[in-house]
Amino acid sequence: MFDLQTPVDRSPARQELIVSVLDDAFSELMSEAPSAFRVKFRKMAANPFAFYRGSAALFYADVAPLEDPWANARTSRVWIQGDLHAENFGTYMDSTGRFVFDVNDFDEAYLGHFTWDVLRLSASIALLGWQKALSDEDISALVARYVNAYVSQVAQFAVHGGDSEFSLKLDTTDGTVHDVLQRARLNSRADMLLSMTRSEGYRRLFREGPRARRLGDEEREKVMAAYRRYLETIPQDQRYSSMSYEVKDVVGSGGFGIGSAGLPAYTFLVEGQSEAWDNDLVLSMKQGNVAAPSRVVKDPEIMAAFEHHGHRTAVSQRALQAHADPLLGHTEIDGKGFVVSEVSPYTNDLDWGGLTEPGDIAPVLDYLGRATAKAHCVSDSHADDALTGSQVEEALSEVLAGREQEFVDWCTAFAHAYAAQVRTDYALFVDAFRNNRIAGVRSSQG
Repeated sequence: MFDLQTPVDRSPARQELIVSVLDDAFSELMSEAPSAFRVKFRKMAANPFAFYRGSAALFYADVAPLEDPWANARTSRVWIQGDLHAENFGTYMDSTGRFVFDVNDFDEAYLGHFTWDVLRLSASIALLGWQKALSDEDISALVARYVNAYVSQVAQFAVHGGDSEFSLKLDTTDGTVHDVLQRARLNSRADMLLSMTRSEGYRRLFREGPRARRLGDEEREKVMAAYRRYLETIPQDQRYSSMSYEVKDVVGSGGFGIGSAGLPAYTFLVEGQSEAWDNDLVLSMKQGNVAAPSRVVKDPEIMAAFEHHGHRTAVSQRALQAHADPLLGHTEIDGKGFVVSEVSPYTNDLDWGGLTEPGDIAPVLDYLGRATAKAHCVSDSHADDALTGSQVEEALSEVLAGREQEFVDWCTAFAHAYAAQVRTDYALFVDAFRNNRIAGVRSSQG
């Protein structure tokens, strides 16, 4: 078991734990798509940070038993992103048409300790810092910069409110984050559609390829029935009055990203708000997976609030974003939950490749801390009060007040200790994977 007070665990027992947690988290999906998981695990084998991104279940197995001096009945039941790391931030166009820099990817979102998001992001800063050959002193300063920004923004919301109106946008950012937003403005729906589709007479259809397969009649009818059920889950105040939601084409597609290996998905081409080709919409329908925090949060009332993990993902995104995708919804296929959302041309992820010096990284972490605080605090305005209770910012501010430096020091100590453990875990994982000790993804030669 991970412990802040003990040295890094390199034991065979630790390797067995890693294999066991990964097997428990992914066994069903590995049995259905072992080749997809071999690809996922090879991506995780690239470096310690890639391993960290793909092993959220291990993080929760480690942090759940730890003493959390900041957790009480209110602060342990906060809506969290669930897989918060430095690469899960980027741009989107919100429902008001503004470009926003914010937390993204809600596949692992759930209710839990607010500290889990802050700790997971803090450890990712330490991992990135180590990979950029920064000193421990610099890493400590960077983690503190992030946590202080989080604490300060929570206090600001507690005193002045305004979490629903707060956003990091073109007129409230500068530097790297402002550049990310500006680059998102250069993206074009027409260019995205051109890259994904082809014309057949007067019809526009998806291009076939490795990520797009044609559906047989039976599967297509099943998927279209699921699409019709999805339309009923769009809130009435989010529906476009000028849009027919007519499907022009649909294809099967693979999972998205390191975290989505093996998950069935479909992509829809939908008539936009006019009959012009250049405003057609692309929607993703992706099977929801078990959220990593839900493996350690044992409160049955929470999971009972969701119909399935597709529903949970959609509800979570609406809770954590003030102005979420108006096309966001959910459905079911063969008893499995799916989340539906727009594939937007205006997404632009934060690229850490050009951020090498502490002086360049620190201002970005200010924005990440503020974005994390906003996601936590806004959730009580856009979610079921029965799950979250009273004002989140008041609960967080109350537990942090007068202990801000203690909280910063606690997060910083965790970041260093856990990043060191992750680097060791990465080596143990690679050794287990390459020697066919993870049963679900053994190579055909193994």
